[in-house]
Amino acid sequence: MQNILLYIIIALGISIVINIILKKIGISQIIGYILTGTIIVYAFDLREVGDSHELEMIAEFGIVFLMFTIGLEISLAKMGNMKKEIFGNGLMQVGFTSFVVYLVAHYLFALQSEASLIIALAFSLSSTAVVLSYLKASKEIYTTYGQRATGILIFQDIAVIPILILIGFLTTEANESIGTILWHTFSSAILVVGILLTVGKRVVAWLLHFSASSDLDELFMGSVLFIVIGASLFAAMMGFTYSLGAFVAGMIIAETKYHHKVEADIAPFKDILLGTFFVVVGMKIDLTLFIDNIGTIIGIFLLVLVTKMALIFSLLRLSTNSANSLKTAMLLSQVGEFSFVIFALASSGGIIEQNLASLLVLIVIFSMIVTPFFIARISPFVDRIIKEKDVVTDLSVLAGRENHVVVCGYSVVGKFVTKHLEEMDVPFIVIDNSNKHVKEALRDGVECYLGDASKSSIVEALNVDKASAIIVTLDNIAKKRLICEAVLKVAKNANVIVKVVSLEEKEQLQDLAITTMVDAKVEVARVLVERMITCQLNYK
Repeated sequence: MQNILLYIIIALGISIVINIILKKIGISQIIGYILTGTIIVYAFDLREVGDSHELEMIAEFGIVFLMFTIGLEISLAKMGNMKKEIFGNGLMQVGFTSFVVYLVAHYLFALQSEASLIIALAFSLSSTAVVLSYLKASKEIYTTYGQRATGILIFQDIAVIPILILIGFLTTEANESIGTILWHTFSSAILVVGILLTVGKRVVAWLLHFSASSDLDELFMGSVLFIVIGASLFAAMMGFTYSLGAFVAGMIIAETKYHHKVEADIAPFKDILLGTFFVVVGMKIDLTLFIDNIGTIIGIFLLVLVTKMALIFSLLRLSTNSANSLKTAMLLSQVGEFSFVIFALASSGGIIEQNLASLLVLIVIFSMIVTPFFIARISPFVDRIIKEKDVVTDLSVLAGRENHVVVCGYSVVGKFVTKHLEEMDVPFIVIDNSNKHVKEALRDGVECYLGDASKSSIVEALNVDKASAIIVTLDNIAKKRLICEAVLKVAKNANVIVKVVSLEEKEQLQDLAITTMVDAKVEVARVLVERMITCQLNYK
């Protein structure tokens, strides 16, 4: 016990020192955690501990809490709106990548069909932990390419389920047909999702309401942990991954009024456990095997990187521009953490030889180590090499613009705002992150630009510091807050006017220096009374 505590304290100390140094030179903390795991293993000869099932279980819950926070961002309604990104782009990416990698593994490297299939499916997956951690931290998850990458990652996480079942089918000694296994899987999936979305939804709503009304933060936090872990264990008991249960639980809470508080409260647990996951990754590094095969590892990694990048770019180019396609392709070009589980099961089942499995694990680790170094540089790199400037994306024409109104969003409210501004002959511009809305605005003769108003570079290009007002008409409270934060960061004294639809939204924005918050319900009530008075006067 004393040794365990000693190792934990030393690991914490090493990770803190390394991450402070890496932070100063602009390198992701993920690298620091991986280095910590490697140092601990070789400094104290703990290579056997690195393969501990209990430690892997603790580390896996880092991914569980990450998937839970992703579920909080994607409600059932939003998932319906993202069906193209999830089930369209995701299915094509996994399908085509698996097909191409299978051909290379089977015919170029002369591997058996079963081994080639498992390797192809594993390499089609990307790193949810690395990519989504970056997208959420940088707030690029709300951009066009961030949404496309998120949709594909969600499908990949769902795809892990049939992949694991396929491994079970390939290794089982039973006489069950693949049709029977697939039917059991499908029926179990319907049962799991059905229970979580019906019974689970009511239980979650009641539990959160009860714990929140108690005014005890520890009770509310305990309820959230119970929901996350309970949903994860339930999904695992039904033969699915822990992450799927956590993801569905997050989607359920996203439909409640507590989702922002839950996300803030759960963040420390997610970060600690996610750090543990990467420490365990570092503990799995076999330096001797890595040094002996470094050329092969780098070569295969580059082959996978280029293959996935080319395929994802080609598929996405059918529905979006080159810049967004390339950004998404580069974000998802690495190999994901679920490949560890796939290779471990395939190796224990005799589908893949142990030596080959160890080499494949090193390729995955190398991929996860390299990715954080370039992932933050993808967007500026693509913007430099692809010059896709047109009337809706080139904000350079706004240089020198002043005393104008910036309208954020061109949905229903945004259209009425611009109509009234035109009637008053007030100069204005519109910024929207939706291609559809921008095209509508341009057809209506409105000066509109495509861009994410929550990004500082976009806000600066809009000259908000010289604008007479910034009107935020969006419905999404998280997006509204990000836009207000970005605007006030660039121009502290900006005249920011925000539409809110509830007292809860107003409370969530209360800490920002917003000039005016217009409550839609209050304004409707005021207009109704004014019309009533007008009708009475006319009647008299």
